[in-house]
Amino acid sequence: MNDTTVQPDANAGTLLRSASSPAALLRQLGLKARRGLSQSFLTDAGVTHQMVKAAQLTGDDDVLEVGPGLGILTQTMARVARRVVAFELDRDLAEALPRMVPGNVQIVQGDALVLNPSDYLSGPYKLIANLPYQITSPFLFRYLSLDPGPSVTIVMVQREVAERISANVGSLSYLAVAVQAVARPRIIRHVAPGSFHPRPKVESAVVKLEPLSEPLVPHAERGAFLELVRAGFGQPRKQLLNSLEQGFATGSGPTWSRPAIRELLERAGLSPMRRPQELSLDEWRTLFTAYAATPRDAAE
Repeated sequence: MNDTTVQPDANAGTLLRSASSPAALLRQLGLKARRGLSQSFLTDAGVTHQMVKAAQLTGDDDVLEVGPGLGILTQTMARVARRVVAFELDRDLAEALPRMVPGNVQIVQGDALVLNPSDYLSGPYKLIANLPYQITSPFLFRYLSLDPGPSVTIVMVQREVAERISANVGSLSYLAVAVQAVARPRIIRHVAPGSFHPRPKVESAVVKLEPLSEPLVPHAERGAFLELVRAGFGQPRKQLLNSLEQGFATGSGPTWSRPAIRELLERAGLSPMRRPQELSLDEWRTLFTAYAATPRDAAE
C-alpha cells in the first residue's frame, strides 16, 4: 500500500479547471480510462453538489471518498469538509491527483476492499463513493459491516442496483435485506450516462444510506444472519422451504435436512409456501432467532 498526503498547494486544482473536458485532462496527464477497472469519470458538477448536499457536509466533517477518479467530486467536498481521505486503486491516477486537489485532501493508493478506514480516520466520518459497478455488492457488504461505520453513506451505483437495494416487501432480495438490516436506503436522483466519461451503457443513481439507530440484529450476529438470508434466497423464485433446502445444501454452513427446515419455519410462524422476497425484515429477524436457537445436531 502506498499513501500520499497532499500538501497545501496554491496551484492545486489548476490543471482540472484548465482542461476543456475529461478527455482533454486525461490527455494532459498521459492517461486513459481503464476498462479493466470499469472507470467512468463523473463530469457533471451538478451531481457532485447534490451528493454533498445529501451528505449534509459541514466544516466539521471528515469524509472518506472511494474512487475519486479525476477529482471533480473531491474538489466539491474539500471546499466544504474539514478533511477528505480518498482511496484510489489506480496508481497512475493516485499519483496525478495531488496536482488537482487542495491541501485538506489525502490520497491513499490502494484497494478500498482491503484498506481499513480507521487507519486514516480516527473519529466519525461520512462516506461518499462513485463506485466501479463491479465492486458494488462486496463494497456495501464490507462497509455496512464495519463497527463503527460511517455516519452516512452516499454512493453512486447502477440504477438497477439502487432500485434493488431500496425495494419494498414483495420484491426484496438478499442484497436488499442485507442493506436494510443496517441502513435506510433512499434514492436521491438518477444520473444519465452523459454525466460520465467514458459514457457507461447503463443509467446510474445516487443512493443515501442512513444507519438505523438499532440494526435488525446485533453487529456480532450479522455474519450468521447473512448466512441464513443467503440460504433463504438460494432459489428466490421457489417456495421458502425449497429455497432454504437448496441454499443450505450449497452454502458454507451446516447442512439442514428438509424436516428440520420445516420445523424451523413452524417455530418461526412462517408458512413453508411463502417465497423469500415476500418476508418482511421483522420476519427475517424472527426466522433468525429460531435459527440461532437451533442446536446444530438438530438441523441435520
